[in-house]
Amino acid sequence: MVTQMKLNLFKVLFILIVIGLASFLTIEGLIFLEANRDPNIDKVDYVIVLGARLYRDTPSPALLERLKVANEYLKEHKDVEVIVSGGQGHDESIPEAEAMKRYLVNNGIEENRIIMEDESTNTFENLKYTRDIIRGLDEKEDYRVLIVTNKFHLFRAKFLAKRLGMVPYGLPARIPPSVIVQSYIREYFAVIKSFIFDR
Repeated sequence: MVTQMKLNLFKVLFILIVIGLASFLTIEGLIFLEANRDPNIDKVDYVIVLGARLYRDTPSPALLERLKVANEYLKEHKDVEVIVSGGQGHDESIPEAEAMKRYLVNNGIEENRIIMEDESTNTFENLKYTRDIIRGLDEKEDYRVLIVTNKFHLFRAKFLAKRLGMVPYGLPARIPPSVIVQSYIREYFAVIKSFIFDR
């Protein structure tokens, strides 16, 4: 009897491990597939740069990579406005959006092209509050947005943007080497959370 119970427990644990591994590989595969620059991004309605951590008022390496890519695109596409999206964390001295705006202005982007969303605290809020700003500015339906974020983050960002009614395209920024592994592992759990709760 005890042996049979142990065997059944082993089977259940084995099945759970297989399911967990399959879900991990599937989600990570989707994350890797979306980590590329989308074609046909020359004609979008808005660029959205998603926030990331600040060190007081200085962009973290991950955020700096996003800003570099966004700055390059904006210099090549001078007719597109950009929305910088990110609120203020407990250890940050200014909102992430303010730091992003400062960087872009200091690197040649006209201030009147930059719109700030400075209340959000996570990716879903980034996109939801940004969508609300766009709706206040633009009566157009199915507006095309170019989301700028690090490679590991694009799948979830585009998935949430679609859920919120936008037509998203992706512009990936590199991931700082020191955080590559932890970023992909953390993102696996973030995707599951967003799929269930972010609506």
